[in-house]
Amino acid sequence: MKFPATRARISGGIGASMTPSSAMPGPAADDEFSARLNEHKGIICKIAHAYARNPDDWKDLSQEIILQLWKSYHRFDPRFKFSTWMYRVALNVAISSYRREMRRTSAVVSMEEIVLEPAAQPGQTDLDQHVAELYRIIGQLDELNRALMLLYLDDTSHRDIARILGISETNVSTKINRLKLKIKEQFNKNE
Repeated sequence: MKFPATRARISGGIGASMTPSSAMPGPAADDEFSARLNEHKGIICKIAHAYARNPDDWKDLSQEIILQLWKSYHRFDPRFKFSTWMYRVALNVAISSYRREMRRTSAVVSMEEIVLEPAAQPGQTDLDQHVAELYRIIGQLDELNRALMLLYLDDTSHRDIARILGISETNVSTKINRLKLKIKEQFNKNE
């Protein structure tokens, strides 16, 4: 997935003053932002898939994340890793969107939730089925634990996870160990 130039995607009212460095002109900031966004686009896809229910919602959430990243780009502190900052913004947007959606649809059950899971496809491997099961289990976790596991599975360091989620490194380690045990129990229960 390649993201188009920032100004083409996000039009109106965003000027050069919205860049991390005021010495940088608008088009250079656009190019820098687009390059960084393309370099770390997997973060957006991963979070959108974890917090949205269907392809249309994934696209909407991805767009909302990109918009908020652009709007807050002037607050990015280059002393830290861009991916860490990006995770934090993306997770905040996803969690807010998820909460909004839960309030809106609390009384409505979608057809997607009623329909039973399809049987395994003929060409689907055991690994594909296990990965799908893992993401299904992660999808049932609360917001913080879901974010924690996504970051962990993306090989994000405990230090960076702590910064992104605003918890201590010790808390990160403890929660990851507990979640791994919980997920393992779920896998064993489903087999």
